[in-house]
Amino acid sequence: MAEPAAADLEALGAEMHALIAELYPLCRSLTGQGVRSTLGILEKVVPLQITEVPSGTAVLDWTVPKEWNIRGAWIQGPRGDRVLDFRDSSLHVVSYSVPVHRRLSLAELRPHLHSLPDRPDWIPYRTSYYEPTWGFCLSHRQLTELPDGEYEVFIDSTLEPGHLTYGEVVLAGQSEHEILISTHVCHPSLCDDNLSGIAVSVFLARYLAGLANRRHTFRFLYAPGTIGSIAWLSRHRDQVSRIRHGLTLTCLGDHHPFTYKKTLSGVTAIDRAVAHVLRQRGLPHQVIDFFPYGYDERQFNSPGFRLPVGSLMRGRHGQFPEYHTSADDLGFVSPSRLGESWSVLREVLELLDANRSFRSLEPWGEPQLGRRGLYRSVGGSDLPGIELAMLWVLCLADGEHSLLDVAERSHADFRVVRAAADALERHGLLEAVDAGGAGPKPSPR
Repeated sequence: MAEPAAADLEALGAEMHALIAELYPLCRSLTGQGVRSTLGILEKVVPLQITEVPSGTAVLDWTVPKEWNIRGAWIQGPRGDRVLDFRDSSLHVVSYSVPVHRRLSLAELRPHLHSLPDRPDWIPYRTSYYEPTWGFCLSHRQLTELPDGEYEVFIDSTLEPGHLTYGEVVLAGQSEHEILISTHVCHPSLCDDNLSGIAVSVFLARYLAGLANRRHTFRFLYAPGTIGSIAWLSRHRDQVSRIRHGLTLTCLGDHHPFTYKKTLSGVTAIDRAVAHVLRQRGLPHQVIDFFPYGYDERQFNSPGFRLPVGSLMRGRHGQFPEYHTSADDLGFVSPSRLGESWSVLREVLELLDANRSFRSLEPWGEPQLGRRGLYRSVGGSDLPGIELAMLWVLCLADGEHSLLDVAERSHADFRVVRAAADALERHGLLEAVDAGGAGPKPSPR
């Protein structure tokens, strides 16, 4: 499939940025209406299957928590003015804060106030999912300007039996073998982490839904971090063996170079595919080893599952100042970076779907390509890329080497190698060993 024109990619980036802008005001958390509303908006792009897991349900070693919802919150100062209001930013309230309505002195209130002294104009993002408490987040400049006196605090929230909600897009392919794309949907007004991952993912799903002849089944998962993927794994323990490749997506709209975090083994097809695409495109990037912290790749790579799931991001979590602050806003993510991330991932997924092994039907010596119209008639100069790729494909067409093996060994772009294999297959020189059986073994002539 040809790469979209620059204008088309720019328009797609703008469409993704507009989706982020629509999602930005919503207060998402592990559970609640914010997640449901988010998934409802995503359904405008591609249909979702929605699953609700009741509070109290045992999921692996965890239990689904009570559902949290918030209607409003504020702090009223000594002079009767509201010094902070949840309506101005969903970051202002510590996520999962219990309801509270009290009058406190400034000294009593301070332990419940969170700020960033080194970034005095930014609001931090804080959570307290599994410890019943409450709190507010505000800029440090605002905190230092609070006068002494009595304050009235109000958080109109509920923690009640309800559900954890996640959404899926499952695009059936010719095979039950799956490629999993997972993004977390539990963060409030943070654009890079992780509205960018959500937007790129859902537009990839829309694109792939329009393709015919998908070999793999593609599964896109939109779930709250940690507890969401654990709940999904708990409900799919008998099916996860179908997953052949996977990625978690986050922080894909910022200005940083790409970072790819490998699977636990570090040598799977997804590890090689992402590295190949980034390298062939000449994009600045780093590839880092797996470590058991970050996003839901750590759940998928856990000992009981050991699924080959890596993680693609730009800015690395916790490694850039805007991370988990109000500075991760609409201006921090750009349509061009979103479009580039979408394009890279599209190529990775198409590579994985097209990667297969072939057996040569003319393995005794090099087949004569010229009489088949596959080779130029005048020799003596360096081979064009696709012709050299044909020779590499034929050389490694032993039923054991994949097209990605060929691309890595020859240092050629996978897309060129794939085009070479397609041409050789059309001319009866190759047989795909993973499509329709091995077939008869060719006899020498």
